[in-house]
Amino acid sequence: MVFVVGYMVVGILAWLYGDPREVIYPRNSTGMYCGIGGNEGKPFVLYFNILKCASANSILVSALNGLQCPTTQICVSECPNEFWIPNLVLGNKLEEVFKQQYCNPVIDLATSALKPQEILAKELCPPYMVPSTPFFSRCVPRLDVGEYPSSFTIDGIAPGNATADAVNEATGDLVKGFNAKEVGMRIFEDFTKSWHWILIGLLIAMIVSLLFLLLLRFMAGILIWILIIGLIVIIGYGIWHSYWEYDTLNKKGATISAIGFTTDFVIYGQVKETWLAVLIILVVLEVIILLLLIFLRKRILIAIALIKEASKAIGHIMSSLAYPLITFILLVICVAYWGMTALYLATSGQPLYRVVALNSTAPNCDSILGNETCNPLDFNITAYDCTEVKCIFYKYNNEGLFQRNLFNLQIYNIIGFLWCMNFVIALGQCTLAGAFASYYWAFKKPRDIPYFAVSSAFIRSLRYHTGSLAFGALILTIIQFIRIILEYLDHKLKNVQNPVTRFLMCCLKCCFWCLEKFIKFLNRNAYIMIAVYGKNFCVSAKNAFKLLMRNVVRVVVLDKITDLLLFFGKLLVVGGVGVLAFFFFTGRIKIPDPTFQAPVLNYYWIPILTLVVGSYMIAHGFFSVYNMCVDTLFLCFLEDLEKNDGSRDKPYYMSKSLMKILNKNNKAPKATGKK
Repeated sequence: MVFVVGYMVVGILAWLYGDPREVIYPRNSTGMYCGIGGNEGKPFVLYFNILKCASANSILVSALNGLQCPTTQICVSECPNEFWIPNLVLGNKLEEVFKQQYCNPVIDLATSALKPQEILAKELCPPYMVPSTPFFSRCVPRLDVGEYPSSFTIDGIAPGNATADAVNEATGDLVKGFNAKEVGMRIFEDFTKSWHWILIGLLIAMIVSLLFLLLLRFMAGILIWILIIGLIVIIGYGIWHSYWEYDTLNKKGATISAIGFTTDFVIYGQVKETWLAVLIILVVLEVIILLLLIFLRKRILIAIALIKEASKAIGHIMSSLAYPLITFILLVICVAYWGMTALYLATSGQPLYRVVALNSTAPNCDSILGNETCNPLDFNITAYDCTEVKCIFYKYNNEGLFQRNLFNLQIYNIIGFLWCMNFVIALGQCTLAGAFASYYWAFKKPRDIPYFAVSSAFIRSLRYHTGSLAFGALILTIIQFIRIILEYLDHKLKNVQNPVTRFLMCCLKCCFWCLEKFIKFLNRNAYIMIAVYGKNFCVSAKNAFKLLMRNVVRVVVLDKITDLLLFFGKLLVVGGVGVLAFFFFTGRIKIPDPTFQAPVLNYYWIPILTLVVGSYMIAHGFFSVYNMCVDTLFLCFLEDLEKNDGSRDKPYYMSKSLMKILNKNNKAPKATGKK
């Protein structure tokens, strides 16, 4: 509870001190935002001399400071769309020399007494303009305008193509090779043309996933045996092919001694020793699988019966298939809260400005050291003898208790984010476990199954088990945070050539990865025991672990068979929808009616990729419910075997098919005759 309150306080402080406008809106030279406030209707930033933006390194370097370049920047309503240089003919009015909409608002060309050369020296108006396009709300020169006019020249550069090369080089790092807007617009256009077909494809994925789960009730045994036999046949074909390759190369006399050691691994496929090794490995693997089938056939039958029972449970509690949508919504809320808090924290602090000389070699500019603070709103350039002086953005203020602890608050925000995510997942697992446990412990199915099983389990989890779920989520969060730290250290030490350090780092990462997998497995089964018995997390985790260890062979068999079955289901859904989408959007499915023909797209892989990812998420959502159902019924089945004996006082709650496999039965109740 204390951590939750602290996490909310961090969010409130971030909202009070942060300013997300730093990310959404660009600033001009005076520090004001473009597009809002006094600059409403002027959403774009115009750089007076784009060449100065690349004078140090590139625009990408200045992006770390909000794309601040050592040149005047103003807010404009639209970017220039033509080549322009000032008309410095003697006697022309300032309105004829410059364009007021592209000049600094502090100067009024109609009333100003300054000369054109003074205006250019003070950077009150741009010295030139080229056709530009908005790029992240900044006006950058276009790269597709062709040749520059021969009369157009800037900064003493030779006219024509030389000027174009200079401008393109200055903006190339930002635009050349990756025109984000053009690609983004094309992708958006593809989505507008194909969104209804994408929805139809996702609907097909949902229907196929649902049908697959329902058909498992009748075809689980057949499908599992087909998959197992198919695996044996594939390995058998590998044995035959390996022997054929070995026999062929043996007759040719191709041995490894003839080629020696080489880094070209393809060569090893042309010697008989390689295929002999593959042959031996496949034979050993085939024998192991056959022995496992012989000795574990009864446990495989139990696993098949549990999978069929899981299909029946889902058939009686259909609302469980909709619960992943609730989990998804809660996860989106957690991600949104974390993202907004991180954004506000990142933009906390007031911007600081420094007085700098754009050209330190200019007269009287050697005294400008760049350590004097200024305010761009009331900066007076006439107070300095240097004509190249400017007040530009320096950094965000990091003074004060809140600003000095921004890094710590970001870490706190990450921990809170991980904890919230793990808690939401734990809540979903406990809710589904409670619903499916109510199915198993119903003696007469479906008559004794409670109404609204999912909603009742959800309320019970929130009312009685919040602390246990939060504690389990905290343990997993700590391990995940340690893994993040290890990844950060590994990134920092990637250039270290010390083999001992790299070995230790690799071992630590591997150990904590295994630990995270184990804790997820333990938490999942602990939440099932919490839903069944209502005990605290530690007791439930201990009981679940001991119960599973007493039946470790059954656990392994059921887990692997379920994984194989659900993998096949995901492959069927994702592969089927993906192949169908490929043939449809590439026009390989000929449909005479133009209403049902695929639209003409810029990138046909956009809807295909969207459908593949969406189909996987839908299949994963449905199958995660199924997997949770199998795990819950399995733990209940083990508890049923250990706690009950089939007597009248302790009858078995398992299905008749399971009792038949185990040669168990319930004793009939005493017949009560009429008096």
